[in-house]
Amino acid sequence: MTARSSTARGSSSNGGPDPSETPAQRRYRNWGDLLQELRVVQTGVQLLTAFLLAIPFQQRFTTLSNEQKSLYLVIVLLTVSATGLLIMPVSLHRAVFRRKEKETLIRVANRLAQVGLALFAVAVSGVVLLIFDVVRGAPAGWIAGGCTFVVLVVLWAVVPAAIRLAAGGWASGP
Repeated sequence: MTARSSTARGSSSNGGPDPSETPAQRRYRNWGDLLQELRVVQTGVQLLTAFLLAIPFQQRFTTLSNEQKSLYLVIVLLTVSATGLLIMPVSLHRAVFRRKEKETLIRVANRLAQVGLALFAVAVSGVVLLIFDVVRGAPAGWIAGGCTFVVLVVLWAVVPAAIRLAAGGWASGP
């Protein structure tokens, strides 16, 4: 990556903040970065939600136990909630458009994305739990679901936090 392309992204050639980036440029860059991240995760959440919404119309759904059906409904609520949280920044942007609230928008949208990802991690783990429960039984379901949750927490929270701390701590922005 050249110094020019990294400065365009708001960091200097040495990886630190670009001293020539204005606060307004930083806000617009942060908003653009957040939107790109949301585009990636929204696709996955929406596909999982659509898949889950089609399941009750399959013949084998009637063979699920009451507990499995309850778990299924909780997972649907989690994915729908994650979808709402991950799409909400767009609605929020419309509400504060041209009101000079970009910093608030970025802060709130960042928090919505974090909570949405957390719900999505629980939902994906629940899907794994349900699938393993149906195919191999409840103990296998709980083990697979729990392992999935641990892996997602490590990948989506622990590793990013460790990288952020190693790169200079939490004070460097959202």
